[in-house]
Amino acid sequence: MISVEVRLFATFREGRQNKYFLELDDGTTVLDVLNLLNINPEEASIILINGKNVDVTKVLSNGDVLSLFPPVGGG
Repeated sequence: MISVEVRLFATFREGRQNKYFLELDDGTTVLDVLNLLNINPEEASIILINGKNVDVTKVLSNGDVLSLFPPVGGG
């Protein structure tokens, strides 16, 4: 088992908590967490683990901080 902090930003916070502290199985990927939180992987435009850009196939490690951002718009 690993412990991971998940931080959600912008529209990902709608109907969800801002932060989650999850106990996950070894070998859990970012995609597994997205599915657990009911977030479409195609909507996660920025995925960071400990401040470094990763993709959905990245395996999480104990103590990681996973930050998830939807597409950012502006005008």
